[in-house]
Amino acid sequence: MSKKWYDNTTVIITGASSGFGKLLAQKLVKNHNCKVIGIARTISKLEDLKQELGENFSYYPFDVSDNSKWEELYKTLTDNNISVDILINNAGILPPFKKFENTTIESVEKVMQTNFFASIYAVKNMMPLIKKSPNRAIINISSSAALSTVVGTVSYSASKSALKSFTESLALENDDFYISLVCPGFAKTEIFRSQKQGSEKENLLLQKVCSNPEKIVNKLLKKLAKKKKRIVLGADAKAMDFFTRLFPTLTLKAIKWVLKKSKVSLFDEVFLE
Repeated sequence: MSKKWYDNTTVIITGASSGFGKLLAQKLVKNHNCKVIGIARTISKLEDLKQELGENFSYYPFDVSDNSKWEELYKTLTDNNISVDILINNAGILPPFKKFENTTIESVEKVMQTNFFASIYAVKNMMPLIKKSPNRAIINISSSAALSTVVGTVSYSASKSALKSFTESLALENDDFYISLVCPGFAKTEIFRSQKQGSEKENLLLQKVCSNPEKIVNKLLKKLAKKKKRIVLGADAKAMDFFTRLFPTLTLKAIKWVLKKSKVSLFDEVFLE
């Protein structure tokens, strides 16, 4: 395996206990000799990952949407002379698909806090540490929903669009950092845990539409090795990106039509009369 710029670095990963975050932690430690600092809320899952990955994996269990916890982490790292090279903001939640009028303000606030403000807090607090590294990098994992809004995902699409704009602006301000925006399509990870469970037939259909998480992470690491600043992953994400650029209004309507015609129960509350 050829040497990558991120080999032997120290990486903070949010949402490290499952999905993309867990896969990234495993591959960075096992294949690239990285030291990974995992952030997530579920201590048992983090401890399991610690048992698997050993001394190159450490963790801090806290809610990423709590800025005070990021301030505490900064103090802990600086007090212990722990350097950080890379921050990967991966944590995110996808609430059930439904119309905005049936969505609570509390739900919207929670999604914005987790999907957007958590990355703001992480960057604000960790940037001074990362700035000291010759391999300084910030990688924000947004979504294909930031490229082409999906009906029934008001708070999710808004939060991921905000993260996209924040990342692009941050990159323009910091030429001495490698800052990357990552927009994956839908993958069958634990982000779907809050969704309505459909029939076996529906679940098989979703499995076919969703990308394989491990393949997505493998492609992501290859793109990061080349220091790509805008990374779109998954056939659905690439199609959404391409057609939205050409036909912005028509593409959004087409996506809505496809979801409605699919009659998958996941989208029932979006199309209630």
